[in-house]
Amino acid sequence: MKILMLSPEPFFSPRGTPISIYFRLKALSDLGHSVELLTYPSGADVSLKNLEILRVHNLLSTGRIKIGPSPSKIPLDFLLYLKAAHRLREFRYDLIYTHEEAAWLGVVLAKNHLLPHIYDMHSSLPDQISQHKYGTLLGIRKLFLWMEHLSLKSADAVVVICPELMRYVSEKGFGAKAVLVENFISFNGQEDAEGRIKKIRKDLAPDGEKIILYSGNFRPYQGLFLLLEAAARVQAEDVVFVLVGGHGKDRNRTMKRAEQLNISRKVQFLGEVSPERIPDYLAAADVLVSPRLAGMSIPLKIYTYLKSGKPIVATSIPAHTQILDEKTSVLVEPDRDHLADGITFALFQPEALRHAQEAREQTVREYTYPLFLEKMKEALGLALSNKGRG
Repeated sequence: MKILMLSPEPFFSPRGTPISIYFRLKALSDLGHSVELLTYPSGADVSLKNLEILRVHNLLSTGRIKIGPSPSKIPLDFLLYLKAAHRLREFRYDLIYTHEEAAWLGVVLAKNHLLPHIYDMHSSLPDQISQHKYGTLLGIRKLFLWMEHLSLKSADAVVVICPELMRYVSEKGFGAKAVLVENFISFNGQEDAEGRIKKIRKDLAPDGEKIILYSGNFRPYQGLFLLLEAAARVQAEDVVFVLVGGHGKDRNRTMKRAEQLNISRKVQFLGEVSPERIPDYLAAADVLVSPRLAGMSIPLKIYTYLKSGKPIVATSIPAHTQILDEKTSVLVEPDRDHLADGITFALFQPEALRHAQEAREQTVREYTYPLFLEKMKEALGLALSNKGRG
């Protein structure tokens, strides 16, 4: 098929949704389909067979796009719609595939051009808006709820990324058109991984310290202040906390908090790292942490954590417990003392290594690329079938 895909993201960039979109594109390419990806002006080009990336113009000189809802996305999404409408008038397509809020555009475009539409639901947008300052504005959440319902009702198939989203969609009455496609894939490492890992350990822990590593963005819901407060309570002296990711105000705010807690000496901020290098950093660590405080969707990093074979310490919230349990990780209450105790346990107790081995074996059993391809084929088939019945 020839697929028109709309991505309201800076593609490609090293963060959750763009990484997920990359592997959706790879799967579609490997299944023999060609894709035109309409996306934002910013982001790096990627090379995949049968993929063409088309970007809207940055007419308003919009800067870096923040994670989550943002007013700066509104004009860019409008330009996405105009470009998509133009492409649909000029060229023939077999299917429209939209991500996140682009589903709202897909509702109109699919109806106007009588095409099947897949809505890739990476999160509940009303849930997202509730976690940001815009969620307090009168009527905004109600608007997002209405538009989400319209998207679910109108789409011919809905891709969800985690069991909690599947439950959510089913409760709203649309489970029959939903397919669970989890984001478990990671980028393949290059040659000489052992040499790179040794260098990372030498750079981060020159005196042989144990490394506790966090990877991801630095938004407040990720719980990095909680992690720093826990770090201040971890009694072991021969440890270093390494925070990979973050930029701008979020990173500066987190660094300032480390200074306030007087722990700057044992916390390192590495900034953003390309996805291809993340597995090396995970392999160099002794413990991996996810102190997340809120959210419905499973953090993408959890899948790479599971594959690493390293002990995982995570807060016991639905975003984690959909995939983590007491056999595969150290789950703790989301407060500083329990998190500090969990990190200490993972560092020094052999049982934590058994958890890590179980986690790794789980990924080998349950998460494979052929299964990922089958799920993508199922979503495509469902969309075509439902459109045919319509």
